[in-house]
Amino acid sequence: MHPVAFKIGALTIYWYGVMAALGFLAATLVLRFTRRRADMSDDDVSNIMLIAMIAGLAGARIFYVVQFFHQFRNRPLAVFRIDQGGLVFYGGFLLAVACLIIYAKLRKIDVVRMFDALTPGLALGHAFGRLGCFLHGCCFGKPAALLGVRYPAGSAAVAKYGEQALYPVQLYEAAANFGLFWLFLYLAKRGRRGSSMAAYFICYGALRFLTELLRGDNPHILGLFTPAQLIGLVLIPVGVIMLIFFRKNAAEEA
Repeated sequence: MHPVAFKIGALTIYWYGVMAALGFLAATLVLRFTRRRADMSDDDVSNIMLIAMIAGLAGARIFYVVQFFHQFRNRPLAVFRIDQGGLVFYGGFLLAVACLIIYAKLRKIDVVRMFDALTPGLALGHAFGRLGCFLHGCCFGKPAALLGVRYPAGSAAVAKYGEQALYPVQLYEAAANFGLFWLFLYLAKRGRRGSSMAAYFICYGALRFLTELLRGDNPHILGLFTPAQLIGLVLIPVGVIMLIFFRKNAAEEA
């Protein structure tokens, strides 16, 4: 856990922010490579990434603040310190999706092909984000039987679990997202319309459900599932339905 990247005078730069910026840059470069899938211009790429960044950060922060409101009850200004961590991916994902659908409709862009083009960069950017989580010390795991990591005194992980070694669940999810990036990139370039988007819903829904089993920071609803697991359980069947629908349409058009 090394939250501070470097300091310039009184300005502190955190690794979480650095990794988020690198993820955004990587996702933008990938979208410039896949944009032709949806007949999007370079201007569309710039607009889409700007919308995704603003809506994604806003949604992710809102979701985190609502979920962990006790952390901000006596520190209202801390709500705006996203450079110090505290984002929930699903919140950003849902708000960004809604805003991008509106943009695509206004620009008369095929929504499905747009999301096909977006999914590789989304997975790659998310991988960088999880590396930032690891360096910052958030999104930590439960006590580990094998191959655990220990957090420094004063961290949220130590406050909850003491000096026990915890699963490096952030690294597991980062590695999985790096792998999924290549799958989605292949599908975005060579797969049927909708295949990359559907695969993302299925794969990430399953991945998040499984990694949440090792997470030690998220609350459970009625003692059963975390909010992220419940969303994952919705994404998986939605993705399966999408995949069947788009495959059927492709067969009828052939």
